[in-house]
Amino acid sequence: MTGSKINCNFNWFVQYGEQMKPKGYSAPSVKKAFKILHAIADSSTGLGVSELAKQLKIGKSTVHGITAALEEMGVLVRDPLQKKYTPGYTLLELGRRAYSKMELRDVARIPIGNLMEKVRETVFLGVMNGDHITILDVVESHNELKITSPPGTKLPLLAGATGKVFLAQLEERKAKEIVQKMRLVRYTSKSVVHSKKFLAEVEEVRKRGYAIDNEEYMLGVRAIAAPIQTSSPPPAAIWVVGFTSSLNDQKMEKVILVTRNTAQEISDSMRDHVR
Repeated sequence: MTGSKINCNFNWFVQYGEQMKPKGYSAPSVKKAFKILHAIADSSTGLGVSELAKQLKIGKSTVHGITAALEEMGVLVRDPLQKKYTPGYTLLELGRRAYSKMELRDVARIPIGNLMEKVRETVFLGVMNGDHITILDVVESHNELKITSPPGTKLPLLAGATGKVFLAQLEERKAKEIVQKMRLVRYTSKSVVHSKKFLAEVEEVRKRGYAIDNEEYMLGVRAIAAPIQTSSPPPAAIWVVGFTSSLNDQKMEKVILVTRNTAQEISDSMRDHVR
């Protein structure tokens, strides 16, 4: 009998507020190209020029020019009959190269595997990526019913334990700015949606070195997150996720301890790599 997985691809729940706007030079064509890529990647059947123009509210001629250039580079593939674009193999190649160069993932792989064996729950590794969190790696629990999401999955930045632990790694002023510009979402009845309370919890995380999610993101699910100290951005963290039936109060004490210890082990290893 194979185990059952609850695939926590939380894109359905992502509700971003106003995105953080970087200062300095803005490249509108590049931004439009990435909007087109995201739209095509999210479509199961591909999208044509007219569909893209309508969906993204970008001029049809502009969409045509960008998609033609991306097709020429192999980033997109166009079906000659349906006249719809789908992701090309160049994206796969780039993604594979980027993934293979993730030093953090390589350093953390054995420690998070050991952590999973100790706590018997799924363990994630991720980084803050702009206005969201990107999962870099996952070690699934051996439990028949488990929670999982594949590497590359995007999670909302201000959700549960991960949101608090990532903001706790930023300057207080920056964390406050992000909370003010992005909307706190009520995912469950236990979600923290008041900015003052949320920031107060972020400050507590900053002091104690770990964050807890007690059904704030998904009912029936708990999580413990701990920061990883690296020599350069972006902020990184590991987190353990399990059902409340398994992650009871008694077990939570052990999971908090070993999660913090594992995060420290990875942090020490990352510092050693820099030397």
